[in-house]
Amino acid sequence: MTVAMMDQARERDPGLLFSAPSVAIETRADGAKIFRSARPLPDYERCIGEWLVRHARDISDRDFLCERESNEPDAQWRRLTYREALAKVEAVATWILRSGLTAETPIAVLSDNSIDHALLSLACAHAGVPVASISPAYSLLSKDHAKLKSIIGQLTPGAIFVADGAPFAGAVTALDGLHKAKIIAGANASGSMISFAELLAHRDEAAVGRAFAGVTPDTVGKILFTSGSTGEPKGVKNTQRMLTSSQVSKAIGWRFLETTPPVTLDWLPWSHTFGANHNFNMILRNGGTMYIDNGKPAPGLLQRTIRNIRDVPGNIYFNVPRGYDLLVAEMKKDASLAKAFFEPLQIVFYAGAALPQNTWDDLVSLSREVGGAPVVLTSGWGSTETSPLATDCHFQAERSGNIGVPAAGVDLKLVPNGDKLEIRVKGPVVTPGYWRRDDITKAAFDEEGFYLIGDAVRFADPLDPGKGLFFDGRVAEDFKLTTGTWVSVGSMRVAGISALAPVAQDIVVTGHGRADMGFLIFANMPACREIAGASAETAAEDVLQHPAVVSRVQLGLRALKGQGGGSSTYATRALLMNEPHSVDAGEITDKGYTNQRAVLARRAALVDELYAGSARVITP
Repeated sequence: MTVAMMDQARERDPGLLFSAPSVAIETRADGAKIFRSARPLPDYERCIGEWLVRHARDISDRDFLCERESNEPDAQWRRLTYREALAKVEAVATWILRSGLTAETPIAVLSDNSIDHALLSLACAHAGVPVASISPAYSLLSKDHAKLKSIIGQLTPGAIFVADGAPFAGAVTALDGLHKAKIIAGANASGSMISFAELLAHRDEAAVGRAFAGVTPDTVGKILFTSGSTGEPKGVKNTQRMLTSSQVSKAIGWRFLETTPPVTLDWLPWSHTFGANHNFNMILRNGGTMYIDNGKPAPGLLQRTIRNIRDVPGNIYFNVPRGYDLLVAEMKKDASLAKAFFEPLQIVFYAGAALPQNTWDDLVSLSREVGGAPVVLTSGWGSTETSPLATDCHFQAERSGNIGVPAAGVDLKLVPNGDKLEIRVKGPVVTPGYWRRDDITKAAFDEEGFYLIGDAVRFADPLDPGKGLFFDGRVAEDFKLTTGTWVSVGSMRVAGISALAPVAQDIVVTGHGRADMGFLIFANMPACREIAGASAETAAEDVLQHPAVVSRVQLGLRALKGQGGGSSTYATRALLMNEPHSVDAGEITDKGYTNQRAVLARRAALVDELYAGSARVITP
């Protein structure tokens, strides 16, 4: 990063970083509202490959992608410039074309983020062949590989890529007989596997140029699969139009992107729209630099992220709430880490779930201690089907949870649904449908073509729409108590995590068909051990039943009830769980979002125990 970039990165005035919200709203006779940006969406590029071609010409020697050469503590950064990236992309695209792959034979990527993964994805975009990045958990953590088999069966891929043939051997074997794809390995290629190095052997610029010229805004660039928590995973078609319009819209709100190249350290998986379409494409479109984080907010991996933060002076940081929660705990203990993290930052961006207010407050406090002024904290909202930008908080909200205003080019339909406003989305950022699933595609849109996302929102200020929207839960997740009172699961989950900090890593809200609300708590075991004064050898169940831990949960339950309100605003009972989320059961996504319905279905016996009042149940 240059000195000029660093100086600008320290600017934390939202008025200089963002365009002020400008919105228009129309209220229909049936009570529905059409909410949109008053700023028009300018022309956007034909495809994302145009960004790479332009940067390879204009900023050819700027670092585009960087990754550690290994996971060893002293490993150096491998760096790839924009010029080098385009040359390698054209070589891989040559292999794709010579292998006879087409728009109907995508390339499936089973591995996590890496430079090879990026080159393969960009080469697919150049050649007009879709790429499908698939959660590595389906290969490495799943016991039955059921979701992986379902996805490969739907895709009928022409090639499958794994970063390392050794750890993925079990997954590759599990797929035998389900495809006719060539297997590519970045390392440890064995048997009939093709080494990724072979894809770089030849470069036919003329052939690739002809294929690239044939890519249109409606070409399917990638297929991203939903988590499949309510059935088998669904492949969402992401067109080039979706990908380019989304980033042009982003730059309208985040105006500093036009003058300040973004630099970020990022772990968020490219099998999800947040990491792939929002973060990676922001770097690509705006000529920035991405350092691929080989850590993540998980046991044994967080220390890698911390080491990387000390190395990378990024001006934007992206994460999910769980990631910030873990980083805050470390920065409270280590002032030098807080300094390395906050000093160069312009923006802290969270998404994937609501950020608990206590974590928001901690981030503000720590950033003030480092730089005297608070870091800008912001968010947005969307889904895999909206690529993902549907709303963007391009202003400094007063507190956590504000998802902003409609992105330029996006129309939101807000439809009264009970006591909530159901939100629907229309615009160039929205998918045309699901891969080879015309049946569910039709059902995903209303009669006007608005995508039925299933979320609810509320206005931050009903008299001033420009102050943004708050996510108000999933329509299907909310339920009624037997008293007839509705429970807003999304808001209760966030309130519960804040009240029970630091004991609760996440919370599942219970009470459907019952008289009162309860919490199943995924315990933050390191925090619980610290509260209990327990060693690493102490059994987890003994830690969770320690009087100090129980007392902390009771304190949080009493605090929630003390805030006032009816039975839908506090839990009367809680149960601490040590068993982690199940990937096979769809209880959690790669980003760390807990699927409420999947957990309640799998752990029905714990819900019964919660209301039967066993010795493990904690009450205020």
